[in-house]
Amino acid sequence: MLTVASDIAVLARFGRALADPIRCRILLALRDAPAYPADLADALGVSRTRLSNHLACLRDCGLVVTAPDGRRTRYELADERLGHALDDLRAAVVAVETDRACPDAEEKGCC
Repeated sequence: MLTVASDIAVLARFGRALADPIRCRILLALRDAPAYPADLADALGVSRTRLSNHLACLRDCGLVVTAPDGRRTRYELADERLGHALDDLRAAVVAVETDRACPDAEEKGCC
């Protein structure tokens, strides 16, 4: 059972990371190439403070890592397979109608 619990925890962390559109945008940006926080904030149009909070969440989830680069810190995906997983998830969801939410969206706060 320990393996199942670990698998569930990993998926829950991934789900938590994907639950916010800004974190999704960060992951997609890092899928393309490592980046510095200031550059990411500018590219995504969010404040550096807000971006920093989202990067901390992604680090805590184990999805991104930091790499020192002189006086700066570069962010990148923790594993290149995460980029492939993001691509697979995007491809799997193309059948969803963009103008509709799930039936329980208002009640459960999803979609």
